[in-house]
Amino acid sequence: MGNWIINHGPTAFILVVWMGINIFLFVWYFFVYELPDEFFYTRHLLGSALAWARAPAAVLNFNCMLILLPVCRNLLSFLRGSFMCCGRTMRKQLDKNISFHKLVAYMIALMTAVHMIAHLLNVEWYNNSRLKDYDALSTKLSELEDGSGTTYLNPIRTTSLNAQQTPTYFVFTTIAGITGVIITLALILIITSSMEVIRRSYFEVFWYTHHLFVVFFIGLVIHGAGFIVRRQVTTNPPHNLTFCRDRISDWGTHPQCPMPQFAGGPAQTWWWVIGPMILYVFERVLRFIRYMQAVTYRKIVMHPSKVLELQLMKKGFKMEVGQYVFLNCPEISQLEWHPFTMTSAPEEDFFAVHIRSAGDWTDKLIDIMQKLPEGTQGPKMGVDGPFGTASEDVFDYEVSMLVGAGIGVTPFASILKSIWYKFKISNPKLRTRKIYFYWICRETHAFEWFADLLQGLEKEMEERGMVDFLTYKLYLTGWDQVHANHAQLHYGEDTDVVTGLKQKTNYGRPAWDKEFEQVRTENPTSVVGTFLCGPAVLAKILEKKCAKYSDVDPRKTRFYFNKENF
Repeated sequence: MGNWIINHGPTAFILVVWMGINIFLFVWYFFVYELPDEFFYTRHLLGSALAWARAPAAVLNFNCMLILLPVCRNLLSFLRGSFMCCGRTMRKQLDKNISFHKLVAYMIALMTAVHMIAHLLNVEWYNNSRLKDYDALSTKLSELEDGSGTTYLNPIRTTSLNAQQTPTYFVFTTIAGITGVIITLALILIITSSMEVIRRSYFEVFWYTHHLFVVFFIGLVIHGAGFIVRRQVTTNPPHNLTFCRDRISDWGTHPQCPMPQFAGGPAQTWWWVIGPMILYVFERVLRFIRYMQAVTYRKIVMHPSKVLELQLMKKGFKMEVGQYVFLNCPEISQLEWHPFTMTSAPEEDFFAVHIRSAGDWTDKLIDIMQKLPEGTQGPKMGVDGPFGTASEDVFDYEVSMLVGAGIGVTPFASILKSIWYKFKISNPKLRTRKIYFYWICRETHAFEWFADLLQGLEKEMEERGMVDFLTYKLYLTGWDQVHANHAQLHYGEDTDVVTGLKQKTNYGRPAWDKEFEQVRTENPTSVVGTFLCGPAVLAKILEKKCAKYSDVDPRKTRFYFNKENF
């Protein structure tokens, strides 16, 4: 339990607070509409469906206020910088922004379903009351008209249509009805296109459909202006509810029973969402300004395994290790922006990204670059960033475990390069004293572009007598018998047959229990940061290992798990 608290305690606390606020808002607003006398006559027409419609609306307002904040990348980068003085625990929560964004979206979907079902029942019961299917009081309330001394309660005003058509007519001819349909359809499209299979295979569908959030928010703000839910307002003299509800024949004639007055609103949604919407507009303006800034190509390199390296330069651009940028190539698409971790070091006068062929956009970009005449500039490239990630904190730990899968090695290329530069100038601020690096790949060609960097580090460590500073292990998960025989034949040589490095390539996957036990044994009193850029399946494994091998005693080894999220 103690190990779990070390790695998951702050996150669990935030989720409990979030869920607590959701529950409080639901319960509070449920009883706001279920108990007070001002909604007595409305409840007489609708029953508890009134409260079941309004309570989810309050939760929706709260979560729609939150949904944009985790995707305001510049805001998160600002907060990450502001929290530098507050320790890694608070910054670590910012790295889970996408997970929180998804969680809030699930809550919005759930509350939308409850809200919609309750209001569909409300429309049906409003219609039945209008058709005099219920008691005399329901009929009286439904017949109230806007006029001298009266206001209506039942929003269904027409009686000329077929009874079966009235609810449909009402839904598609009122502000609340038509906006409700629009925002529900937009939400369905946004959520379904966000499924993993669509996002991975048809990213463009996900990207364009997600921008229906603009329609969703516009419809959301307008939705409450329909004033479908109406409450009783105070009259002079006041309407004595207890006395008058059973004496509808005396309404308007008895001194204690003036005609009841009703009013809708006020619309509340915009109170909740106006702040985040303004922040998001500023976010997009800042992105546009960055897009307009000139970007020049320093170098374009095509590596094996269809990996494209772009070395770019931009005036005033400053980065930290492990950060990422969003790239836009108007020649391919004016609207699509894709995230790429930078593989260059802050000490270099350019920034670089390595792009693997992984979809239509990357395939088109690689094809364009391959057709360029040698030495020419590439197509116009928009760059937004840099933005912070978990890997920024790698130098805050005494010991770091870096785990990259495939192209997921890119943030660690930046880190290892920066370490090389820090050793070159003997940087006294380097706190890290030990790094364990693991790279897992399916094919041998994937190692080639990264091998030069590791060879340079090997040489630098040897020259400075610090061979123990960096322990790296490369794992090849895909090979055939011919390759295995070739590797076995050359196993006795000083360098590896695959990479040319002194550290030999391992075949298969890491035995993580053995690796964590080794790190704990070699660092019995250290705080170890475990960083992953790779698939969710591997993240679950490493997260469990961090919890398993962490000691509750703060004087002993503790592992903190960090994962790159885009």
